[in-house]
Amino acid sequence: MERAVRAIQGLLPSTLPPSLRTTPANLYQVLSRAPGGGVGHRVHQIRWTEKGIRNCYWQVTRTRLKLEGNHGKAWGKLYWRGKQISEQEERINGSLKYKWSTGSS
Repeated sequence: MERAVRAIQGLLPSTLPPSLRTTPANLYQVLSRAPGGGVGHRVHQIRWTEKGIRNCYWQVTRTRLKLEGNHGKAWGKLYWRGKQISEQEERINGSLKYKWSTGSS
């Protein structure tokens, strides 16, 4: 049994490709992991959680991903402390500058 497990592990890559990792990453990498390019998902900047800002997130409404999900454009509605701030969808800023994760802060 151990021999079979070692043989299978030898076939697997030592590190997962970015699309399969669950660690925080730039916005486009996080969205590319989700079905449909992340449309309908909630995402937040990691720094919001670190600063103690709770219940804040972007509800993603549209994405345009390129370069295997490493770059692109994303639009959504901002919710800050549980209240909707954006009446209409707007472009999500800071997508490459900050680390992002799924869910709300």
